[in-house]
Amino acid sequence: MKSLSPLGMATLGSGVIAITYGLARFVFGLFLPAMRDELTISATMAGVIGALPFLSFVFAILAAPWVTSRLGIRRAGVAAAGLAGIGLMTIAQAPSSLALAAGVLICGISTGLSSPVMAQAVHRVVPPGLRGRVNAIINAGTSLGIALAMPAVLVWAEAWRSAYIGFAALAVLGALGAFCYLPRDEQRPSPSRLSPAAVPVSRAQWLAIGRLSGMAGVMGCVSAAYWVFAPDAVITAGGLAPSQTAWMWLAVGLGGLSGGVAGDLIARFGPALSHAGGLTVMSAAIALLAVDPANFALVLTSAALFGAGYMILTGFYLVRSTQIMAQAPAFAPVLPLLATSVGQVAGSPLAGWLVGAEGHAAAFVLFAILGVAVAWLGSWLLNERVAASASGPRSAETADRG
Repeated sequence: MKSLSPLGMATLGSGVIAITYGLARFVFGLFLPAMRDELTISATMAGVIGALPFLSFVFAILAAPWVTSRLGIRRAGVAAAGLAGIGLMTIAQAPSSLALAAGVLICGISTGLSSPVMAQAVHRVVPPGLRGRVNAIINAGTSLGIALAMPAVLVWAEAWRSAYIGFAALAVLGALGAFCYLPRDEQRPSPSRLSPAAVPVSRAQWLAIGRLSGMAGVMGCVSAAYWVFAPDAVITAGGLAPSQTAWMWLAVGLGGLSGGVAGDLIARFGPALSHAGGLTVMSAAIALLAVDPANFALVLTSAALFGAGYMILTGFYLVRSTQIMAQAPAFAPVLPLLATSVGQVAGSPLAGWLVGAEGHAAAFVLFAILGVAVAWLGSWLLNERVAASASGPRSAETADRG
């Protein structure tokens, strides 16, 4: 079969990520108000359920390098999209909060598998000089999935089950695309290739990945409040109609398309400034929503800024990790993305508790303050120690040029 071009890889990868991240994971908050009404879910329970896809993501992404090596890129890609379809259909048919929780749990597994698979595919088919850009574009596919939720809400309004059936159908198409076009492994891997421990990684590289993961964990915690409770805030506290949240999520998706420039931002401004800028923008978006959730123009501005900040940051973690550990492209993003999800697991129920105890505005302001504080702490940490990653095999500086 003819090998994918960089453009083809970016297109296919973006589609798979749009399904596994955008539809299977992040649009949950958009439909949460309707789900809460129909299934009688409290704010605290909603926060717990909202944390489940992040929790299952943790276990899935830890297993993803092994799964990718064992199954091969093509089969692992099909598995990721296929699990998204199963999880989305389970949500669509959920008769209770327990079944809903099972569906979002399965969706989180699909998300955890997809990023390492796509990173390995990029390493296989894309020339070194384009890998950072293609990885960032694929990561920005999350925004496409989020934007797709907008027409779904407008068409189905309160009929969230119909929307999720449509999402499941798209997941089936994604699995077919992965089966037809992702590269096939020609030989079975040896046992030594199945373990990340077999990959030579220096102490400096581990330290650099550790610092990156610490920043990603806090970012995940801060972002959880918005992903789970932003639509609920504009409906409950702001009095906006549920259909208006569709435009809000469209703004998140469109703003998030800017995440495709994450690799170029690192090359132009360096890791420290790129990360600080992205986290500051995201935190400002969260605070902006607390100012006046009844102001539709302000809500859309907040959503666009949040999408831009969040996708730039996730693209940053993906691209930067593969630069630091260029010799292990499937394993490199595992720890930062894992840390992001751990932060979201902690942040979702915490946000639910704060919303229930203090209201949406106070909860969002507190999360925004945390984000700004860590943005500038992170700028010092990344700037002071970024050179450490250059001492390992295939330095980050060399990888930046690749």
